[in-house]
This record gives sequence, structure tokens and C-alpha cells, in this order.
Amino acid sequence: MKARVKWVENMLMVGESGSGHAIIMDGPPEHGGRNLGIRPMEMLLLGLGGCAEIDVVHILKRGRHRVSSCEAVVEAERAVTDPKVFTSIHVHFVLAGTGLSEKAVARAVALSAEKYCSASLMLGKTAAITHDYEIREA
Repeated sequence: MKARVKWVENMLMVGESGSGHAIIMDGPPEHGGRNLGIRPMEMLLLGLGGCAEIDVVHILKRGRHRVSSCEAVVEAERAVTDPKVFTSIHVHFVLAGTGLSEKAVARAVALSAEKYCSASLMLGKTAAITHDYEIREA
């Protein structure tokens, strides 16, 4: 897996993934940026949310559960001093489907958190990561 980040100007950067997708990143004005893109640390949270969500949806679909939507809402706290690593992260899943059982969703979330989500397992080395979920009928 590869990625490339190219500095454009000020704090503006273009990141390109090995699969050929690009994203703009920028810093806040107080650090010389112009707020034209997502912050790099926000990218980490998006990666965690996406990785965990893919796992949860995949596990449920593989078990033939009828999932119609899934959203991962990720909130984090960072250390006050440098390096300002994430110290705590909470992932709240909002799932909808037809007849989704509490047991199946709890299992999918646990498997993602404990076994499959690479991003969660890596970030869990420095941050306390918690998960919860809510189920809505579609």
C-alpha cells in the first residue's frame, strides 16, 4: 500500500492514494493554512470510522442481516501538549435495517473493534477506544 502527499503552498497539500484517489488537506489559518481542506488528524478519524463501518456492514451482510444504512459518528480527544495524539476515541454506530437484532449488531461491532479494524487496533495503542450503537427499523 502506498500514498503520496504533495505540498502545494502555505499548508495546502494534495494526498493521493495508491488506488488513484485524491483529497485536499489544509491547515487552519493560525498555522498558515487557508482552511481549504480537511485536516490530517481528521483524516485519521475518517479512516477509523470508514474501516470500522466497512467491517460492521460486511459482517452483518455476510450473516444475511438486512442492513439498509450505517453511519459511524467518531469523536476524539487529543493530548494538550505535543505530540497531540488522540487520547480517547468514541465510535457510535447508527444502523438501520429490517429486523436487525441487538445480538448480531453487538457481535459485528465487537468483531470489528477486537479483530478486524486495522485502524482501530493501531490507534488503540495510544487512545482508549470505545464503541456503542443504536438500531433503527428501516
